[in-house]
Amino acid sequence: MVEITYREALNQALKEEMRRDPKIFIIGEEVAYYQGTYKVTRNLLAEFGDNRVKDTPISEEIIVGTAVGAAISGLRPIAELMTVNFSLLAMDQIINHMAKIYYMFGGQVNVPVVIRTPQGAGKQLGAQHSQMLEAYFFHCPGIKVVLPSSPADAKGLLKTAIRDNNPVMFIEDQDLYSKKGDVPSGDYILPLGKANILKEGEEITLIGYSRSVLDCQKASEELEMKGISAEVIDLRCLSPLDKKTMFDSVRKTGLAIVVNRAWRTGSAAAEIASLITENCFEYLDAPVMRISAQDVPMPYNRDLEQAALPHPEDIVNAAEKLIKGK
Repeated sequence: MVEITYREALNQALKEEMRRDPKIFIIGEEVAYYQGTYKVTRNLLAEFGDNRVKDTPISEEIIVGTAVGAAISGLRPIAELMTVNFSLLAMDQIINHMAKIYYMFGGQVNVPVVIRTPQGAGKQLGAQHSQMLEAYFFHCPGIKVVLPSSPADAKGLLKTAIRDNNPVMFIEDQDLYSKKGDVPSGDYILPLGKANILKEGEEITLIGYSRSVLDCQKASEELEMKGISAEVIDLRCLSPLDKKTMFDSVRKTGLAIVVNRAWRTGSAAAEIASLITENCFEYLDAPVMRISAQDVPMPYNRDLEQAALPHPEDIVNAAEKLIKGK
């Protein structure tokens, strides 16, 4: 084990996989000479050269379209989009091509594309650069959606995503890049679609992914001081979704809160809450609650931005309300 940052863990995964398989290459805006906006591709150009680490024009549709074409031809591209907000410019390639080619060709053509992209709010980047859009991809069949919350998961899940023969949206929260944690050395991989129980509890289940996992962990610590035992689940992936781990936990505790930092309406949290209700209704002592961002374009003003985002105290208040009402 070595303690490194989230961005270093991603960088390590990229280096290891590119050394392992010469068919892997990286394309995106400023991934080569500038070494990535968040420095995740640091030193890759120096080691692998400009045939395998390529800067592109400022055109997300070209980046994804090139990656899809290369994947169909037998290569294994990793496309970096500078921010998930810019994925909206490539949605035709992502939704109509990357996600559907395998099915439209009867399984004869694989599309092993990984799209790496950061998202998140809280940095005063304004409404057009602070969106969390995972629900768009979660909604679309044919795409795997991965959202790691820790350095170890970032490495293990990225390596697995790169080896997968299916298209993967690998979404990194920009607030996590400097987070440090212990990361196993060597060929460390994690299966896609297997949630992680970070803390066992008996009275209520807190379910999150990506940055929201940190809020769940903080809330569970505060609840523990109040005498409430909370189980914390990190989903890691939205697609494939580990329903069994969620359902087993909720059937044990009888209460559930689903936390995400995207908009509340139509969010991944809404779908997860619905699944829990459909499959665990007879075990529930109260309705499943959701903690999400407010349904507003993200404000630039710092105070307003923080008011629009969920916080650990929101989870604590909701948990106490559920415990009191059951």
